Amino acid sequence: MSKVVSVLALPGVQLLDVAGPLDVFAQANVEAGREVYTLRVIACEAGPVRSSSGARLLPDTIATEETGRIDTLLVAGAPNAGKLNLSPDVLKWLRATAMRSRRYGSVCTGAFILAAAGLLDGRHITTHWAAVEALLHTYPSLQIDEDALYVRDGKLRTAAGVTAGLDLALALVEEDLGRDIARRVAGQLVMYFKRPGGQLQFSRKGGAVPTGRSALQEVQRWVAANPELDHSVASMAKHVGLSPRHFARLFHAEVGITAGAWVEATRVAAARNLLENGHDTPKLVAAKCGFANTDTLRRVFKKHVGISPAEYRKQHPVQTE
Repeated sequence: MSKVVSVLALPGVQLLDVAGPLDVFAQANVEAGREVYTLRVIACEAGPVRSSSGARLLPDTIATEETGRIDTLLVAGAPNAGKLNLSPDVLKWLRATAMRSRRYGSVCTGAFILAAAGLLDGRHITTHWAAVEALLHTYPSLQIDEDALYVRDGKLRTAAGVTAGLDLALALVEEDLGRDIARRVAGQLVMYFKRPGGQLQFSRKGGAVPTGRSALQEVQRWVAANPELDHSVASMAKHVGLSPRHFARLFHAEVGITAGAWVEATRVAAARNLLENGHDTPKLVAAKCGFANTDTLRRVFKKHVGISPAEYRKQHPVQTE
């Protein structure tokens, strides 16, 4: 018997969160030479589902009326997923169906809906890097890997933002049909079999809008404009006329991280900008961004972004005249 893969499409769903995984499973059928997967789209209510792009998706059935056997259940994300209030009947259906399925999970912000259904309590998951803070604020017991493209925890599978749904689906195909077919699917869809690095290489954390009282915002703007200078706690404290101890306490209380961690993240953001938009050598990038040498740049950059500066530059080639 074929394996039924059902995707719950939320109101305002991101279309690629639905279509991407389904195309991976459909290509797996082609490569396997048989219908391994039967694919279905489920809606929360009657009628077409209007996606975030405005395109309308015609579902196969409605959640509360779906009683068939489901092997793999995925909840596709939506930009407004964290603010959706699905009916108790839909959440009840989701909870019961997930428990009966062989595996279940989410793509991107679909994690909000799994959490609302009580399916993520204390679990190890991932979601879109930009949604991590909001998800943890509402569900603090979650263990979120904000760099992972996808995470497996028992029968639960969660994927990061949007295109990571393809990575997750490909991993599920590999679980079911083996590496050879999964590689062939990746080749046909012109995607990585195993994408290098994690999702933080795509994030825009670091160098954020200055926060805190005006004195702290001023020092943050100063650091961002001059990442190459010495930005020890003592030097930053002197810049705003505070004692180092008081400055350190105040910065952590109002910005949410230590001054040293903020400086490090800001320097990485500056390095990313140079790598994306210039031709400076790694040594020059390190110097311009306040890193002692290229080894330090490589180590810190990889900690924040998940890949080396050289790999990052390859993925962001600068156009030449």
